[in-house]
Amino acid sequence: MFRRFFGGDDSQSGDNPRARTHKSESLGSGVIITDDGYILTNNHVVDGADDVKVALTDDSKSEYTAKVVGSDPQTDVAVLKIDAKDLKAITLADSDKLEVGDIVLAIGNPFGVGQTVTKGIVSALGRGGLGIVDYEDFIQTDAAINPGNSGGALVDIEGRLIGINQSIVSRSGGSQGIGFAVPINLAREVMDSIVTGGG
Repeated sequence: MFRRFFGGDDSQSGDNPRARTHKSESLGSGVIITDDGYILTNNHVVDGADDVKVALTDDSKSEYTAKVVGSDPQTDVAVLKIDAKDLKAITLADSDKLEVGDIVLAIGNPFGVGQTVTKGIVSALGRGGLGIVDYEDFIQTDAAINPGNSGGALVDIEGRLIGINQSIVSRSGGSQGIGFAVPINLAREVMDSIVTGGG
């Protein structure tokens, strides 16, 4: 019932059906953390990728080829870097100060329709023992999280980053009101380790 997802489609190319190669294209979300191009996302969004492209949703509609600086499968956090300057970086909050019932917004690109915001509350804190990743300390929310939202931002009502959307519990594959996010304090700690340690 647990689903970690990023959406997208699979396609085959080639004229000879017996000689076709399989090319997979997937879609996920990410969060710009620094104005010089560091981005947080989920490990499962970029795991095994040959190429990672980052498309900005601002007025520039710019697209960049991203470098995977490093990732941590145990927490499902990955750090990307694009060659850009003066980006609009998100403000980070202190996820340790969250309380159950706080209003939150989930931001991402569900089903590839474009940047989308959904509203909910913090349903629980410190969720673990779910068997999703090795180290679990999730924020649980009922804000709708769907395929394509993985790696996107969970923010408070002031727009500050409190978590990275990670997975849902669902019988249908779509949002049923039980979603999980990696707390930003944990994700930031992993990111700092990756950046300073070179991976």
